Amino acid sequence: MEGKIWLSSPHMGGGEMKYIQQAFDENWISPLGPNVNAFEEDLESFLGEDVHVAAVSSGTAAIHLALKLIGVQFGDEVICQSLTFVASANPIMYMGATPIFVDSEIETWNIDPVALEEAIVDGINRGKKPKAIIAVCIYGMPYKVEAIKLIAEKYDIPLIEDSAEALGSMYKGQKCGTFGDLSVLSFNGNKIITSSGGGALVTSNYKYKEKAVFLSTQSKDAAAHYQHSEVGYNYRLSNICAGIGRGQMEVLNDRVSQRRSNHAFYESFLNDVDGVSLFSEPNEDYFCNYWLSVILLDPTKIKRNREEIREGLLKEGIEARPLWKPLHLQPIFKNSRFYGGDVSETLFNQGLCLPSGSNLSEDQKEHIKKVLLALL
Repeated sequence: MEGKIWLSSPHMGGGEMKYIQQAFDENWISPLGPNVNAFEEDLESFLGEDVHVAAVSSGTAAIHLALKLIGVQFGDEVICQSLTFVASANPIMYMGATPIFVDSEIETWNIDPVALEEAIVDGINRGKKPKAIIAVCIYGMPYKVEAIKLIAEKYDIPLIEDSAEALGSMYKGQKCGTFGDLSVLSFNGNKIITSSGGGALVTSNYKYKEKAVFLSTQSKDAAAHYQHSEVGYNYRLSNICAGIGRGQMEVLNDRVSQRRSNHAFYESFLNDVDGVSLFSEPNEDYFCNYWLSVILLDPTKIKRNREEIREGLLKEGIEARPLWKPLHLQPIFKNSRFYGGDVSETLFNQGLCLPSGSNLSEDQKEHIKKVLLALL
């Protein structure tokens, strides 16, 4: 097999260049312009639920803005799912706040409602009621939406939904990215669709969108001269990148179908391998975009461990990755509070993300199947 098989590489649809060319023709080479507005409108139409979208430079920037909008301040505590990429928690640190990490439950691999409530109650007892909850849709899988929302409402804590990996996923027919008081999307190069870099803040509150756009354009006051009354950020998405995003929106549904097809491909031969389980929707309420297809290896039944299999795949030109290392185990967060058991740690030790790009060819799939079965 010639050429490396990547975990999740960008997949252009062919329509991107017309929007980029339009930006060049009209000289909209800036962090505002027709593509930015139209990209936001495309996302609003796709998500439904009467949401408003602010396109920004990254998903990380969107989380930072979300924390700012709900009033997180220095010294506050913010609860965050531990099994996630570090970008979910870094903005908490930007605010001078303290991250409180919560374990996953085994069905969706997302934030555990039981451990979440334990963390909230303990915080209240310490006189530190959490200022926000960040729940993540890991690898495109929706979290236990109703249970988490119920807890957030019970304790009157804003819910930030990190759906950076979940564009196109749904829970009970409603799109991910619409469940939080504020929600976040990412268009990084490895996501379902990409704008090269980029992200979005999603909200049902139009005033939040207006404020997010204001903050992301250096908080420039309405004055002819450059006047600023509060700290702002250079977070607005460029018109060029938004043009890429517009072209990608044209193929979004196809990309979701292709990722789900990859999952079905792995299912077709891994279901027969004793000791291997494929991360899948727990029931019909869940519709996962399967941004990444992920397996768990039972160490009592599979002779090789996760790293041996990953390295074996790599030798054959196939990129695979461990799951996200839980944040409470990261050196930077070693002194942080953590609530729950060992679910996220076990998933990390036994899990492996397999090539899941929407541009995988049939020959590449057959090569992956042959090598992976031999290793297992």
